[in-house]
Order: sequence, then structure tokens, then C-alpha cells
Amino acid sequence: MVIEMSEGKTGISKRMFIVGLVVAILVSSFISVMAAMQFVKGPKGDKGDTGATGPQGAQGSQGIQGATGSQGPQGLQGIMGPPGNYENITIYQNVTSLVEVYENVKESVVLIRGTTSSSTIQGSGFVYNASGTMVVITNYHVVQGTTSRSVTFSDGNGYAATITGTDPYSDLAVLTVNAPQSEFKPLEIVSSSTLKVGELVIAIGNPYGLVGSLTTGVVSALGRTITESQYTGGYVIANIIQTSAPINPGNSGGPLLNYLGNVVGITTAIVQDSQGLGFAIPSNTIRREIQPLIVNGDYDGHSYLGVAGSDMDYEAAQTYGVSVTYGWRIAQVTAGGPASNAGIQVGDIIIGINGTTIRNMDEMSSYLEENTLPTETVILRIVRATQTLDISVTLGQRPPPP
Repeated sequence: MVIEMSEGKTGISKRMFIVGLVVAILVSSFISVMAAMQFVKGPKGDKGDTGATGPQGAQGSQGIQGATGSQGPQGLQGIMGPPGNYENITIYQNVTSLVEVYENVKESVVLIRGTTSSSTIQGSGFVYNASGTMVVITNYHVVQGTTSRSVTFSDGNGYAATITGTDPYSDLAVLTVNAPQSEFKPLEIVSSSTLKVGELVIAIGNPYGLVGSLTTGVVSALGRTITESQYTGGYVIANIIQTSAPINPGNSGGPLLNYLGNVVGITTAIVQDSQGLGFAIPSNTIRREIQPLIVNGDYDGHSYLGVAGSDMDYEAAQTYGVSVTYGWRIAQVTAGGPASNAGIQVGDIIIGINGTTIRNMDEMSSYLEENTLPTETVILRIVRATQTLDISVTLGQRPPPP
């Protein structure tokens, strides 16, 4: 009222200004209040949206699972293990690694051809550096009876070959080849003592003339024996490696390799019409015989008991009226032989040699082949009727092959 009385037009203008200002303030306050109300409600809406995206957060946890999957390479490094422990290096199942192994060894595997009086033969072999002398190692049965023979390298070059040494009892032969030194790419031969059943192995050879073929498998068994009466006179070839790697005619004499590309055996035989039943001479036999074969042309280190017999089992124990269900029962003793001289009798059951349990002929023959030489004395543990006896036997030398 005071303003209205003292101001004329200017007062009216001032009143209108003041009224407008008040209105503006009220409107502004109203808008601010409304804005504040909307702001309060807005976050609630946003929280609702966040709740809806919760499942996406669960998807994020799948990403964590993916991270766990990435730990796979770390596991791979663990599998590789120390290089010396080749029997545990399963990394070599990788296809690339097989390719690398093959590329490293393919020039060391050769094709062997020979002629006999009535036919031609074909087999495999591999190059080895025997103390500075380059030779080719193969099976005896590959070159048996040949009047001439040749060795063809992976580059296709072929050369005449000469037999340097043979051992029918181990099915081994060593050849020298009239070829330039540049042709020889030797493989390393390592001990077969560390082999275990289940280890992965590679066979390379020339099955049916298909040069340089690779197959893979595992060690199926150790310490087997096989008999090739045609050239062993009925004596077994002992301490054999059994493998599932496919082997066919023409593979004979080729290397059996571990997954480092080192020789652990020589593929030598199959069971006819079988699937995955192949056999290989162990590398320890090669290492033991290679120098005598090169220097002397033969090997005379096969020990000899002078007995024949059969494996024991439950049924045999019932038949013979004994309590022992394992071992090797003697059915024949050679007069004047080592066993005869030691007092071994027909019916005795050998259950141990030098403290090692003997359950069958495979184990007995493999022990004698791997651990003894002629003229050495061994202690046989035998079961005779109801008695268990320890008998000393001085081993003889196996007679020359037929």
C-alpha cells in the first residue's frame, strides 16, 4: 500500500515488476521443486533398468570361465616336462611335431632290395654311425640268403651293399654301403630300458614298397618272445617290444622311434591276420651287439641253459599236483648241458633267477638275454615237488644257428 500511494505510473511499473518477479520466483521454485521430484523419481527408474541388466552381469561371469579356459596353455607347458623324460612328453601327439620328427629322420631310413637264387626281397633299414663307421642296420631275415643287395636312400640314389655281420638269434644284420658320405644321415640309438607300456612310438619303413611310410602307435607290451624256427633252430628271440603301430611286409628292418626321433627298436614281425600286433627288436640288443657284428661278423653272447619246457598256470598246477601256479616247468634237460650239470631235473619249476621272479618263458628268456652272458653263474630258484630250492648254474653258450 505504501508503494502504491507514493509512486504514480512509475509505481505501477514497479508493482508490475515486483509482481512479475514474485511470479517468476514462484514459477522458478515450482519448476525447481518439480525438477527435484523428477530427479528423485529418475534414479528410481534408472535403478530399475540396472536391475534389468543384472543377467548381463551373469554373462560377464562366463567371461571368467573363458579366462579359466585360457589356462590350457599353462597346462600344456606342464605336460612338456623336462626334455630328458621323453617317455612322458605327450606334447608330441601334436600333428606339427610328428611332421617335424618325420622331416628330421626321413633321410636316415633306406629301402633294401636283394636277390636270392629264386626270388627278390624288399625291406627297410636305417643309417647308424658306429664309432665313426657309417653302416645300415636291418633285420637278418631281410637279407637272409641274398646273393646281391642294394640300398636306396630317400633321394632315390641306390648303391651296392655288403653284409658285414649277422645274428639270426636276434634277427639283426649290419650292412656297409658303397656310397658317398653325404648320403649318410645317422640316427641316434637310445636305451630301451626306460620304455614303458603306453608310450607313443613311430614306425617308418617301406611297406609293400611304399617308400618312407610313417605309422604311429603305442608300446603294447615288453619282454615278449617270438620264435622263427626257419633260422633260429627253435630258439626264441627274446625281450621283444610289442607295439600297436601298424607294420606290414616291407617294414621289416625299419626303425621304431620314440617321439624325439631316437631309435628304441627295429620293427621285425607281425602276427598274421592280426590287428595292431607288431613286434620290434629292442634297441638295447642293437647297442649290445653292434660292435661285435661289425668287428667279428657275428655275436656269441647268447647264454644257454639246455632245457625245454612250458609255462605254468592254475590248470597245469592241478594236473601236476603242485601248489605253484606260475613259473616255467622243465619238460626236457639236454644231457651234458649247463642245467644237467647243475642237477636240474624234469618236472622242476623255475620261479626265479638271481632274486628276480620268473612267471613264464617270456620273463625267463628276456632276463637271460638282457642280464647274462655265457660262463656266468646264476642262481635258479626252483620248486621240486613240495620243496623250494636254490641251485647254482654256470651258463653255456648257445650253439651256432643252423
